Amino acid sequence: MEEDAVDGTAGSGGDDETIQWRRDASTSRTVRLLWAFGVGTFFAAIGTVVCWRLYRLAGEAAGGTGRTVVIALIVSLAATTLAIAGSSRTERHLERLTRRLPIDAPSGVRLHRAMDAAVGTVVMGAVIGVLMGIGRYVSRNELLSVGAGPFTGLAALLVPGALIALVLASFLQSVGALDREERTIYLYEPERAIDLTLIERVSIRQFGDVTILRLSYAQPDGQYVQGPRRIVVPPAVARDVAALVGAEP
Repeated sequence: MEEDAVDGTAGSGGDDETIQWRRDASTSRTVRLLWAFGVGTFFAAIGTVVCWRLYRLAGEAAGGTGRTVVIALIVSLAATTLAIAGSSRTERHLERLTRRLPIDAPSGVRLHRAMDAAVGTVVMGAVIGVLMGIGRYVSRNELLSVGAGPFTGLAALLVPGALIALVLASFLQSVGALDREERTIYLYEPERAIDLTLIERVSIRQFGDVTILRLSYAQPDGQYVQGPRRIVVPPAVARDVAALVGAEP
């Protein structure tokens, strides 16, 4: 199956009557960014709490020197993460780092997802840190009557925003095949089949590289037909489905 940065579509075994596609973090920038933002924000929120606790403990134990050491460790860890993620030999670097640890270095798709999560954590950690730092500075110097509230509130809102991003990433993932001859859409993860002869009409909504296909089912003898009402497919598949539904069986 051929894949590109947005959607992967291809004929199956040279059969022009079947189109297969896979739309996930490996083939869609939108899904990848949403997933990295969601996971990265959750890890960054946890990391911020841990780092702040270490910062305070180091300050109580060693004063300014302790705080400087903690900040230096955080910066070096973030820089190392970004350097490994941006390297062309990421897998080899991880193998060296985990050689003496009782874990296996990720590879393939797992490696890409791990790097996305790591970069997302660093970026969102920096965003949260900047917001908290600005809030602390504003509060100490009494620059705003509301104090640090707007900045800490914005940082806190990133967490529910991350949850929404993960839900959207899950919804926008799609793996399936369109069989023109059988007039059927086969979806995987989870597995289900949509008989296009039961579809009265379809509507297409496209937002960037996202194509949402809305299905309106017929109700033979007044019976409700179960099945997904909205699915995400590549633009070419959406056009083919619309053509099949509009064509005479």
